[in-house]
Amino acid sequence: MFVYMAKKLLHMVPLLLGITLISFVVIHLAPGDPTDLQTEMNPDAGTELEERLRTEYGLDDPLLVQYGTWLKRLVQLDFGRSFSQDRRPVWDKIMERLPITLMINLLSMGLIVLTAVPLGVISAVKSDTWFDRTTTLLVFIGFAAPSFWLALLLMDWLGVYMGLVPVSGIKSFGHEYLSTGEQILDIGHHLILPVFISAIGGLAGFSRYMRSNMLDVIRQDYILTARAKGLPERVVIGKHALRNALLPLITILGLAVPGLIGGSVIFESIFAIPGMGKLFYDGVMMRDYPLIMGILVIGAVMTLVGNMLADVGYALADPRIRKR
Repeated sequence: MFVYMAKKLLHMVPLLLGITLISFVVIHLAPGDPTDLQTEMNPDAGTELEERLRTEYGLDDPLLVQYGTWLKRLVQLDFGRSFSQDRRPVWDKIMERLPITLMINLLSMGLIVLTAVPLGVISAVKSDTWFDRTTTLLVFIGFAAPSFWLALLLMDWLGVYMGLVPVSGIKSFGHEYLSTGEQILDIGHHLILPVFISAIGGLAGFSRYMRSNMLDVIRQDYILTARAKGLPERVVIGKHALRNALLPLITILGLAVPGLIGGSVIFESIFAIPGMGKLFYDGVMMRDYPLIMGILVIGAVMTLVGNMLADVGYALADPRIRKR
């Protein structure tokens, strides 16, 4: 297993370099310039100020030279300084927001897995029953409903009309004066809606994938053989069928990791949550190249790590893969 993981880690290096190069070129090809936002709205700003800003930001160098300079800093885990007025290090800005986004998305991913797997298994075992038809209808409604529309609807109903949950932020006023246990409960209370909105679309898709995989597995000959031996149904389903049905789901979970940041933009903006998605959106609007590249690198690393974890999960579930 160690050799298998080492090979996967080595393969990640050229992939990460290719991703960063393509991303760097693409964001610089986008229309507009970071200096435009600082000079166009200032009547006293002239060409001289714009040129000075381009020199300060290193934008007057050829594109490959800019990439080489950025790559040298990246090796030292230095993402540079933001182009925004505060000129803060990009690493510091990311580390302020990353834990919030990871917490929300890991909670939503846990909710998806804990709900979708048993829901898909029961739907497959009870195929074509009222339970299967009802869950299929409900999950497809959840999958089809736009997340922003559902978020606004629940904010109005549960938050404004019924007053059951907060509708913005992750902390209440006076949060710092609460005890540790009360602070945890306060944050958890604020995260109910964001976590649910983040999970609802994935829950629908994952439960259907699980149902489809389970239906394929329980029709296999070895499942019929296990039943013919007189094994209890819970052993047949839980031990023999479920393990093989989980294999495709592991891949899908790994591919879902990139959505941790991209999918956060919508609900973080709606619920005014200071996370990575909101930071990325603001960076794009401000054409903050160092900030955009820093977040893209974090997203690329998370994507590659997610794929590696999916491969490791495959190897743990199916020992034959480790020998390849």
